[in-house]
Amino acid sequence: MRANFPSLIAASAIAVALSISCAYAQKKYDSGATDTEIKVGQTVPFSGPASAYATVGKAQAAYIKMINDSGGVNGRKINLIQYDDAYSPPKTVEQVRKLVEGDEVLLTFQIIGTAPNAAVQKYLNARKVPQLFAATGAARFTDPGNFPWTFGFNPSYFVEGRIYGQYILKEHPNAKVGVLYQNDDLGKDYLEGLKAGLGDRAAKMVVAEVSYELSEPTIDSKILKIRDSGADLFFSASTPKQAAQAIKKIAELGWHPVHIVDINANSVGAVLKPAGLEASKGIISVGYVKDPSDPSFRDDAGMQRYLAFMQKYYPEGDRYSNLNVYGYITTQLLMRVLQQCGDDLTRENVLKQAAHLKKVELDLLLPGITVTTTPTDYRVNKQLQMVRFDGERWQPFGSIIEAKE
Repeated sequence: MRANFPSLIAASAIAVALSISCAYAQKKYDSGATDTEIKVGQTVPFSGPASAYATVGKAQAAYIKMINDSGGVNGRKINLIQYDDAYSPPKTVEQVRKLVEGDEVLLTFQIIGTAPNAAVQKYLNARKVPQLFAATGAARFTDPGNFPWTFGFNPSYFVEGRIYGQYILKEHPNAKVGVLYQNDDLGKDYLEGLKAGLGDRAAKMVVAEVSYELSEPTIDSKILKIRDSGADLFFSASTPKQAAQAIKKIAELGWHPVHIVDINANSVGAVLKPAGLEASKGIISVGYVKDPSDPSFRDDAGMQRYLAFMQKYYPEGDRYSNLNVYGYITTQLLMRVLQQCGDDLTRENVLKQAAHLKKVELDLLLPGITVTTTPTDYRVNKQLQMVRFDGERWQPFGSIIEAKE
């Protein structure tokens, strides 16, 4: 790997940031952009109840360092300004105002979390600052009619929930479904999507709907309530900490429901390992990225670039974590948008370029999955693959699902 490192990183930088050669008639800048620099702002839960996501921000900063070491984007270095918001919406508001009004960033990128993004969505749209590739799949973040400056990155939580509902109808038509959901747009979108997938059988099949607050230290009592409802299929519409707690508690109880966990909480490193790999065996979810632990991707060029990146720029990070995979591909897509902007680094053009992505291939998307956006369809990820955990890694099953609204 080391012998090929320079060529791998060069290939990644060229493919992502420097691949298109265009002549631009006139340089145009908004706040946060100059001949030499592009300021990008971000909040990350480096502390607090969702700190498992901190590694996403670290991987993103490392990727940008790689790009800057290769000359930047169109000759400009990226200045990524990151603040800790502890996954607390009031703190997010404070930090995002600082980014926009103090640091004068050109755009915000990958603010992490549904509630934090919701807290600043109206503010950023009123200021006409791109809220680019927000780390959430709640429906309100892919609504160009009402929020034209907001792009969500994650697959739609409602659509994902509907996919699970349809799967349950097909494979477990007599199931008694118990749902644990986070009491915010994330959990509520999943719950509504699940019921939509179950259709007119939802009222009969869903026997428990139990919510939790992100600030709660444990959800053990919630699991007991769902088990006592008679549920034999458990859907965890949650984030990493609570998903891991649920897996551990279910194992401790000797309860053996069919177990589905949403894509936000299916990290092997951040969720399944802490909960116990044996206890996690058989859990069902969805995915859209390559698994670095899957030997079938060993010779994949995109995977080799990712592993080389992790080795040099983020060696302390877990290269097998899908959270770091996520950090890598989100930043890769940001570089694509900025590269397409050329010398027109206005917020309006950033928005335009983000809305005109056509079959963009990212290093770690599953084969056959690409990114396409339009001014009326801001959804970045619209294709998913069902997966089941075998005790070591996620194994795909079925065909790629087109996640239609």
